[in-house]
Amino acid sequence: MNWKAIFFIGLLGFGGFQHFQKREILHGVGEVASEAPLQRNLDIRDTQNINGYEITPLAKFSIKARVLASKRYHFGREADLAPVDFALGWGAMSDEAILNKIEISQSSRFYFWHVDEFPIPREAIETQSANMHMIPADRLVEKRLKSVRVGQVVALNGYLVEAKASDGWHWKSSLTRNDTGNGACEVFLVKSIEVH
Repeated sequence: MNWKAIFFIGLLGFGGFQHFQKREILHGVGEVASEAPLQRNLDIRDTQNINGYEITPLAKFSIKARVLASKRYHFGREADLAPVDFALGWGAMSDEAILNKIEISQSSRFYFWHVDEFPIPREAIETQSANMHMIPADRLVEKRLKSVRVGQVVALNGYLVEAKASDGWHWKSSLTRNDTGNGACEVFLVKSIEVH
């Protein structure tokens, strides 16, 4: 066997291993994250600097949810702060029986869903799932965020924030789960992450 064949077989093996490592986690029927996110809005808002941006906490925030989709970003100003977005689901939106009937995708910092027939009311889909821009508090959190697989249940703690730059650019988190469209995403400074 020549070196080209060995290289090709090795490449196929590596590709298969990568695919296996990133495959979706399945749980079966039933909610795997039944509780709604917890949020406490803040009166005192101490700012901090992350990567040259002024970060102001707006609310203390914690969530345990199923990862419906994950998207990495490498370019653009927002990628400096939030290299990954998670579409997260809780309540009915963490139930595989429901999710099997909903098409989910992410693109350009948005989360999209499509149904042929509603398995649950539209309002439940909109209020029990959200797209969140993940700002890691440190390198360890960043590494763990980037390793999360679709289907895993994650417990995240930190703050919903507003980010500002000296040239006037800003990015502000939604503070409610019942909004949709532009501006409805959470900008989430993640201080800790546990994967279940």
